[in-house]
Amino acid sequence: MLDEMIAKFLCDSGLANPSEAILTPLTGGVASDIWKVEAPNGAFVIKKALPKLRVAQVWNAPVSRNKSEVDWMLEAARVAPNSAPRILARDADAGIFAMTYFDPSRYPVWKQELREGRVDPGFAGRVGETIAAIHAATAGSEVLARRFANDATFHSIRVEPYIEATARIHADLSAPLVRLAEDTLIAKRTLVHGDVSPKNILVGPAGPVFLDAECAWFGEPAFDLAFCLNHLLLKCIWTPSASLLLLASFDALAASYLSRVDWERPADVEARAARLLPALLLARIDGKSPVEYITADSEKDRVRRIARPLIASPPDRLADVRRAWATGIQI
Repeated sequence: MLDEMIAKFLCDSGLANPSEAILTPLTGGVASDIWKVEAPNGAFVIKKALPKLRVAQVWNAPVSRNKSEVDWMLEAARVAPNSAPRILARDADAGIFAMTYFDPSRYPVWKQELREGRVDPGFAGRVGETIAAIHAATAGSEVLARRFANDATFHSIRVEPYIEATARIHADLSAPLVRLAEDTLIAKRTLVHGDVSPKNILVGPAGPVFLDAECAWFGEPAFDLAFCLNHLLLKCIWTPSASLLLLASFDALAASYLSRVDWERPADVEARAARLLPALLLARIDGKSPVEYITADSEKDRVRRIARPLIASPPDRLADVRRAWATGIQI
């Protein structure tokens, strides 16, 4: 049976008559209900934010993040056309919006491409280029700082479940992890996506398309850089046959991003990303949202052995983290 709130949204927006629409749930989201809608005038996607995320541990988040997600997509499209879905309708109070549907045959999910060993460092470079363009175009904006003053949301869905939760598990690293959490939250530099993960990036004909901007926040750009680089490292364990290409993608993304940093010294944002990266590595093993593809205790321990010393004594260069990772997983 069609959700009453969704039926009302379809009617109010004029997108479709609920009796004529066919809704198919889409998989992959822990923070929202997402449907593909097939209507007489074409297909589109509806997304509805959930107040409680679908993870093993208790993880609540305000549905107001839905509004910020839409606003991020509008800003991203302004800076880098074709980098985000087109917004078709929205109801900020209900936490619902409709956007473009992308045919998977033309817009495969980057995560699945990496899983299948189709690893293109050139595409990774495009990802870094696009993220940097959005950061550069929004840096220092007082208007966006007010519109995306989402400190509480970013804390509840990023800093607490990743960094602070990990600090509770690794008590001997609590001091540096808590400082990292505090330093990340007080940074106010650019518009941040907050979930730049391969599962949220489509490999489009014109370049990357970014989805799931529920964590959008005006804050620390190094978080976006580190968050995506983290996934490229972890996927060396998931797809070991592609490890060399994944490391090449790490290099391409980092270099492309850093070469376009013009709002501050590139070395400064790199140092902060290098400090965040090992914490995020450990968080995806022992935080509230562990990656689903690292399940063996031996693999988890390998990540811990690499990440923990880098948290205790963080390097200033991303290449140092990459080197420690390659050595630790024996590439």
